[in-house]
Amino acid sequence: MNPSGAAAASAPADISHIKKLPILVSLIVGAFFSILNETLLNIAFPELMVELKVSASTLQWLATGYMLVVGVLVPASALLVQWFTTRQMFLGAMIIFTVGTFVCAFAPGFEFLLIGRLLQAAGSGLMLPVMMNTILILYPPEKRGAAMGSIGLVIMFAPAIGPTLSGLILDSFEWRWLFYLVLPFAIISIIIAFVYLKNVSQPTKPKVDVLSIILSTIGFGGIVYGFSSLGEGGAGWSHPKVYWTIIVGAVALLLFVIRQLRLKDPLMDIRSFKFPAFTLTAIMLIIMMMTLFSSMSLLPFLFQGALGMTVFASGLLMLPGSLLNGLISPITGKLFDKFGPRALIIPGTAALVIIMWFFTQVSVETSKVTLLILHICMMISISMIMMPAQTNGMNQLPARYYPHGTAILNTLQQVAGAIGVAFFISVMSNGQASFLKGSSDPTAPGQMAEAMVAGVHNAFVIGFGFSIVALILALFFKRTKGPAES
Repeated sequence: MNPSGAAAASAPADISHIKKLPILVSLIVGAFFSILNETLLNIAFPELMVELKVSASTLQWLATGYMLVVGVLVPASALLVQWFTTRQMFLGAMIIFTVGTFVCAFAPGFEFLLIGRLLQAAGSGLMLPVMMNTILILYPPEKRGAAMGSIGLVIMFAPAIGPTLSGLILDSFEWRWLFYLVLPFAIISIIIAFVYLKNVSQPTKPKVDVLSIILSTIGFGGIVYGFSSLGEGGAGWSHPKVYWTIIVGAVALLLFVIRQLRLKDPLMDIRSFKFPAFTLTAIMLIIMMMTLFSSMSLLPFLFQGALGMTVFASGLLMLPGSLLNGLISPITGKLFDKFGPRALIIPGTAALVIIMWFFTQVSVETSKVTLLILHICMMISISMIMMPAQTNGMNQLPARYYPHGTAILNTLQQVAGAIGVAFFISVMSNGQASFLKGSSDPTAPGQMAEAMVAGVHNAFVIGFGFSIVALILALFFKRTKGPAES
């Protein structure tokens, strides 16, 4: 064991007399509403453009800025959870998020709305790592699947239901109600956490390496911003804002990794990757997050651009799959505890391959019922893969790596989501443009619908290839028997 590495981790507190359920509930309630906001506002963009009198490229900062702050903060969470107690981290994150929600609700203009969104993002960026690290400390490996399944309920369900819920709210109320309705739940979460949340670790306050924080901020922030900028204001892969920020981010990230391997107390311990199960999990989660976020972005284009559905109707079509995805996550967690990862991940990836193939066959004649069934099956298969894989990978890590492993996986998910959305929408747009170039009447509604289907088809073909890679990776999963101290 590396003594300096051990010192870098939060020391476990005496948790023998702590009631776990109230802590789990308080964490889930707070995290649900903070993560929900990642997708809650996007559907209101057309209304906001008119009311706030800003362009689409300016308004896009409400989404890009949110992802950027989360992408920057999550890597630093490995350090923060070692400097502050569980209560301090969670309550601090929820208070920041609540203040941001209040600012958004009463924002007099775009500038204040952007500030509120960035504050919300700061709270959300700290929330998930705190929640996962707490679960890893509270529950032993043999009981961790069910608890992590409850987290899956939040991670998968909250962002997926966001567009549907916001569509329902905006159907009757103005955009400010998206924040009015969240505000009381955020306050209730703070009260519940203040009463029931106990400290499960003691801060060890390792040395802070300022250069690592700077490199991490530039690296992850540059990559997330670069990919998020694709399509913003007509920016493409050849736009300097896109490729230069990605290049600078990649160089900073490389320097960050090199520095972490040389430090005694790294900000994010890259040595977590020496554990095979964790490395396999990280690769699988990258593929799954790209598939999930790209599908969530592509399907609305298909529903609205090709099939002529309204925003609210397309949200409703995606609601059953989102609901089942969240509800099944705790069940798959319990099945993981009983049968291990292979019994869930291999069938889940095999089903995903079949489903993605069916998505490549979609046309303008495809019925809404078929699309509904495909989406439901896809979300169920993803729920069979995501949390079981993540739990299995984290189970192999020694306790001192928990903050680092949590930060690594959450950072990779955030970056993979940003890359997935940008990449697949770019493929869709190129396919759409290519179809219209060969069209005799590119402005005809029927041709535009066919072009949208062609673009989505190209994107799903690549998604089908990713799903095959996921199935191959699934064959290498083995149940981890517990932390391997090394």
